[in-house]
Amino acid sequence: QVQLVESGGGLVQPGGSLTLSCTTSGFTFSVYGMSWYRQAPGKERESVAVISARGFTNYPDSVKGRFTISRDNAKNTVYLQMTSLKPEDTAMYLCSTYLSPTRYWGQGTQVTVSS
Repeated sequence: QVQLVESGGGLVQPGGSLTLSCTTSGFTFSVYGMSWYRQAPGKERESVAVISARGFTNYPDSVKGRFTISRDNAKNTVYLQMTSLKPEDTAMYLCSTYLSPTRYWGQGTQVTVSS
């Protein structure tokens, strides 16, 4: 079955950096796009990074220039490198993939940006 397992979250000071990992199994990773989402308490889940099977990336303005998504097809893993972190980046971060007709989610990893 499809499994997505995130790791790498934690507590970081404002201005700091963190890299999240999402290790996958149960599907042919190299042919599918991957996404990172985040959800803060009381807020809607939002996409923060997308990478296509070919490696094309897209980001919302809120994280552009600070977040970088990448993938290692040999390891079936997608990464999210986050720099210049702000308190408003605090959220649960989840990786996701869409295998029609189902969108799959990991369990998430918490990122807290605070001094």
